[in-house]
Amino acid sequence: MIWRFAHRWLGLVAGTLALVLSITGTLLALDPLNNAIQAAPTEPDMPVATLVQRVQATVPGAEEIRRQPSGAIVVYAFEDGQARALRVAPADGRVLGSYQPSLLPRWVKNLHRALLLDDPGRVAAAVVALAMLALSVSGLVLLLRRMGGWRRLAGPVRGTLAQRLHVLAGRVVLAVLALSAVAALYMSAATFGLVQLDAEAEPEVASSPNGQASLPAGQLPLLQALHVQDLRKLNVPAADDPQDIWSIVTVQGQGWVDRYSGQTLAWHDTTTAQRVHDWALLLHTGDGAWAWAVVLGAMGASIPLFWVTGVLLWWQARRSRPAIEGNSPLAQADSLIFVASESGSTWGFAQALHTALAAAGHRVHTTALEHWHVPPAARHVYVLAATYGEGQAPAHAARALDVIAHQPVTSAQVAVLGFGDRQFPAFCAFAEALEQTLLAQGWNPLLALERIHQQSAQEFARWGQSLAQALGQPLSLAYQPRLPRTAALTLVSRQDFAGGAGEPAAILRFALPGRGLPRFVAGDLLGIVPPGDQPVPRYYSLASGTRDGFVEICVRRMPGGVCSNYLHGLQPGDSAQAFIRPNPGFALHGSRQPVLLIGAGTGVAPLAGFIRGNARRRPMHLYYGTRDPARDFYFGEELQAWQAEGRLADLHTTFSRTPDGGGYVQDSLRRDAARVRDLLARGAVVRVCGSRPMAQGVAQVLDEILDGLGLSVARLKQRERYAEDLF
Repeated sequence: MIWRFAHRWLGLVAGTLALVLSITGTLLALDPLNNAIQAAPTEPDMPVATLVQRVQATVPGAEEIRRQPSGAIVVYAFEDGQARALRVAPADGRVLGSYQPSLLPRWVKNLHRALLLDDPGRVAAAVVALAMLALSVSGLVLLLRRMGGWRRLAGPVRGTLAQRLHVLAGRVVLAVLALSAVAALYMSAATFGLVQLDAEAEPEVASSPNGQASLPAGQLPLLQALHVQDLRKLNVPAADDPQDIWSIVTVQGQGWVDRYSGQTLAWHDTTTAQRVHDWALLLHTGDGAWAWAVVLGAMGASIPLFWVTGVLLWWQARRSRPAIEGNSPLAQADSLIFVASESGSTWGFAQALHTALAAAGHRVHTTALEHWHVPPAARHVYVLAATYGEGQAPAHAARALDVIAHQPVTSAQVAVLGFGDRQFPAFCAFAEALEQTLLAQGWNPLLALERIHQQSAQEFARWGQSLAQALGQPLSLAYQPRLPRTAALTLVSRQDFAGGAGEPAAILRFALPGRGLPRFVAGDLLGIVPPGDQPVPRYYSLASGTRDGFVEICVRRMPGGVCSNYLHGLQPGDSAQAFIRPNPGFALHGSRQPVLLIGAGTGVAPLAGFIRGNARRRPMHLYYGTRDPARDFYFGEELQAWQAEGRLADLHTTFSRTPDGGGYVQDSLRRDAARVRDLLARGAVVRVCGSRPMAQGVAQVLDEILDGLGLSVARLKQRERYAEDLF
């Protein structure tokens, strides 16, 4: 909880200044690349003395020679009383042109390092650097929690578009941002004198003429021993000052040389603090390492995306947590609702349960799970718990199990309701841990643990029916999810099927609207909002993607089904209100690994969408079960055409209600065990879509097939090679 709290508020508070620094940092990162392109090459191991001789031959009056981090040589000289700065080719001393630093990089650098405010700005920049370091560390901890550790850090990212973008940007930004922030803090410490870079003061030395002539640079041992590639600055003795000396600063240290004898008067080695400062400067600016500068530029460009998606996630969580209306005081309540929610969406279900119980005459108190306390007067306790990442508790409820373990047990009955996503191996794992803890302590169960997949309003309503039976009184859970903006989809065609069990089905194709729908892929969900005063969306797996140019679903008409009957009543030209709900855990990611597709009935729809979009001819193998090929062989003609085109490698069908139809789809898998085992041994990914009983049968057969490989369905899920879309 501390990590998430720190990450969230540091991001929000320091985010604006971080945006300024990221934009200016990105611009500054381009400067080293530009300088490296313009710099003339230097011969390897060229002595400084050689460079000085070449410069003095072409630039009369040269007083100072500097080597820029990019490798460019700049000479400062006076000629006819005018100061000049010239770029020089080290190979021959030839003047390449005047040197004039661009005003824009200088202005941007001042903005980046001091916010154009001198010392107060430097202090502010240092504070932001410290905040960025804390933000990076907390973000890295949360990222590891979400992805399941270091080994899975580079794996596919699941969640909404904002969540995926935030994690992807974080993977680019966090490590480099932390390194850059540490470097910035060290440089700030040096600027304010907190770190002493020079161990010794500059010596008071001077040349002694004694009637001697100054030696040429080629006869100075120190200048012969030092290399141009290590040079930073060299000062040439002034012609009108006989006591002036040579002074040179290099990577190794700083030296002073007598102009007449060539003797090294003093030498100070570079201190460790100075070497660290040099590395900090390189790591923070990229100056002198153009490839690293490109990395820094990419990082800086990613920060705005990182910040915007972070703010969006915070705002979505804030909006999702409602203020509970009619919350009875804890001491007077007979029903308690405790909530653990990562994104805030579980609070909407809590409000619906609270409202239903209050309408049934109960005094209800709803609060966060970490506030667990059950007074003796409470008769029923409800725990609504979401699972985060790889089975962890939501951040605010991280210590809830410890809190519960230290509270006394009462006579109240407890029901735990879990919320999660079946695509994650640890589906509702935190809710399971809660129930186990409560039962182990001796709490009386009111209902067995139930699990809600992807915030399903229908599953929540079914749980409400079970709760009503347990309480022995009518109870209506009217959960109204916050709906995204919908778009009007116009039906352009429909294929009707009689249905193998007497329940008609139809493949409905809608025109892709010009605007209103985000990009989607096969396997995402289409939320249909039927007309009515209290519309509850129903979700259908998409058999098409945006690239196909249409929106297609397969719908079986259910007896009494509000939405399915509404859709079956549509005719070409009619329209329906809909929105896209991403289903990233089920989507197929780019790869050449073979794909094992397993579906039954209308569950073939997203699998057909995968095959339709298989333009790269990735090996796809479909095991498809229906009842009767004459009544419910959905996408039959299309599948045969796609197989002929090479989009589908092979098709295995079973028809359970026809003679010699082959039974069920799991029977087909068992008959083809050797081939299935070979596909899975070669790294095939698996997608299963259909009813839960079918999926359970498929998983059982696959576990039998995988036994000899040391694999299982559970392990495939952990490795993100197995995903289900069930109804």
